[in-house]
Amino acid sequence: MPNLLQATPLFAVRGVALDAETTGLDVRRARMIEFAAVHLDGGRLDRANAFQSLVACDVEIPAASRAVHGLDREALRGAPAFEVLYPGITAFLNGRVVIGHTIGFDIAMLKQEAERLGQRFVQPLALDIRLLAQLAEPGLPSYSLEALGAWLEIAPQERHRALGDAMAAGLVFLALAPRLRDRGIRTVGEAVAASRRITDAMAGAAPPAWELRPPAQDGDPLPKLDSYPYRHRVRDVMRADPVILPEETPVAAALAAMTGRGVSSVFLGGEGAGPEATAILTERDLLRAIGRHGAEALALPAGRFASRPVVAVPADAFLYRAIGRMSARNIRHLAVTDDEDRIVGVVTPLKLLQLRAGTAVALGDDIDAAPDAPALGQIWSRLPLMARALLAEDVPARLIAAVIAREVGALTRRAAILAEAELVAEGAGPAPCAYAVLVLGSAGRGESLLAMDQDNALVFAEGEPEGEADRWFARLGRRMAAILDEVGVPLCKGGVMASEPAFRGSLATWRQRIAQWLGRSSPEDLLSVDIVFDFKAVHGDKAMAERLWRDAWAAAKGQIPFLKLLAENAGQPAAGLTLFGGLRTEDDGRIDLKRTGLKDIVTTARLLALHHGLPRHATQARLEAVAELGAGGASDLAEIDRDHALLLDCILSQQLADIAEGLSPSNRVAPGTIGKARTAALKQALGRLSILDDLRRDQLSG
Repeated sequence: MPNLLQATPLFAVRGVALDAETTGLDVRRARMIEFAAVHLDGGRLDRANAFQSLVACDVEIPAASRAVHGLDREALRGAPAFEVLYPGITAFLNGRVVIGHTIGFDIAMLKQEAERLGQRFVQPLALDIRLLAQLAEPGLPSYSLEALGAWLEIAPQERHRALGDAMAAGLVFLALAPRLRDRGIRTVGEAVAASRRITDAMAGAAPPAWELRPPAQDGDPLPKLDSYPYRHRVRDVMRADPVILPEETPVAAALAAMTGRGVSSVFLGGEGAGPEATAILTERDLLRAIGRHGAEALALPAGRFASRPVVAVPADAFLYRAIGRMSARNIRHLAVTDDEDRIVGVVTPLKLLQLRAGTAVALGDDIDAAPDAPALGQIWSRLPLMARALLAEDVPARLIAAVIAREVGALTRRAAILAEAELVAEGAGPAPCAYAVLVLGSAGRGESLLAMDQDNALVFAEGEPEGEADRWFARLGRRMAAILDEVGVPLCKGGVMASEPAFRGSLATWRQRIAQWLGRSSPEDLLSVDIVFDFKAVHGDKAMAERLWRDAWAAAKGQIPFLKLLAENAGQPAAGLTLFGGLRTEDDGRIDLKRTGLKDIVTTARLLALHHGLPRHATQARLEAVAELGAGGASDLAEIDRDHALLLDCILSQQLADIAEGLSPSNRVAPGTIGKARTAALKQALGRLSILDDLRRDQLSG
């Protein structure tokens, strides 16, 4: 799966560092006399999982080569032939990114030896640490393996022997990964593309066999997806009004309730309780109880035979989440919860048996179960493949954006859980009070694409700024941000993160902030404030966060001075067209559709919804709610809604194309890649941006 490997963050790569010792440097004449490789997993060199062997050779070893590695014909006596070793070598390398110093030479030698045997050699995806070091630190005087080890303070390994050089290359790669991330090179694909640019600039400086090229990509790495679970939410198929009984209810009464309502399970617990405080009793549980106790079981408390705690899924989650969770947990019933974590329904296999939990469907639960940051990074690399497969199935980009946003929330939640576990392990203790992790901006609106950074916040039940609780949550926010950055969601350049004091605080602190925002008169004081109204809780006390969000919207309703300041901060809609009606592109021939179009639509929809007190998360829902009020031109709002969907489609298509080329995804679109029809529609959409300013003025004129 080359595409999957290319999307993997460098620090989380499933790699294999290798080195070969040879009789010389001419690939066409040299023979391999030693080969070694060692696996890299989870950001660590797996020294216990190594492959090393001398290789029999039937040609003379030149003195110059013997002087380097110390191997002569006598040392190779009794060594296995390459023909014997080759199956084990290919198995050891299979499915991994190959890493080494001037790795192109080693790969060329493997290819040459395989072809001597009449074997087909499959070109692996490869990374050369010599080139990566040039990208990470262009000014080093030398890029030899010894020089890189000294620069990175890596303990010397046995030099000029295959295993020592392979291990040294692996350690150098792991040390380079964070330095490359600091330079914007985060994934394997981006590293390959950047390395290729260096080799292209040095054309002719190395033999063709040494050049690094990505392997051919044979077909789609994901199977065809059934798009139904990505188009529908859990609430569309759940059974509402679940049966909830006290735990002491006799089994006979629970059985009668199931029969009377025609259901296969009941919940046991208090009304309005969440999954953690609730148990579930299914038909299978009843059969086991009767099989074990006979007729006497009917008089026993139902809670004695129930399973707890209940496994749940939110009502607004996409169906693929429910399918993946049932598959991962091997269960047949899922509780469904509302925004305040109350059980409001149940999902059973009746509606889901026709849907399969394949690779992409399992993404969500894999995130939830990831044991550490490297595992999260490997899982997160599957996101672009899922997006590409969905786009190929004609799933609208806006729905794909909602799927991505859902997983951004899941990723943020998992990062918070891992961060809290680290704090506990370090002796900081558990959270001092109830708290919630929030995602802001596009993730909160359910409109995330693949060029993302962190927009998150923390709200906790009680504690003063700089107090003991705040200091604990500051540590949590910093570690959470670091994990997300490692995995592939970069730090927010504007500091909109829970690690920053302005986006962290107690419930009282947040209420005070909101009141201050509504009463301030300077637009400079309101930078990044608008996206706070998009927040959505993804972990912790979601009910507390939901109340804060609704209270914030209620307080902002009709606050014309505040809303005008937000509009002033947003500025005039950017001009997307030239004087003659062409797309206004930048020097690189691209147009930034977030800055030109998308931002203005999102801002306008938020302002209108805030003005009328219509608490909604998604831009589409906000526009529709305003239109239903009859407070704006319905036809204008409908056109803006279609333009919003078009812009998301254009940006997502370009991002997937860029990722396939090893480029970092962005919001900048090359018109030539989106086709004539979409280009024409895009010109019309950008030509309508003036409507947004008119709508803002008309609505906020009071």
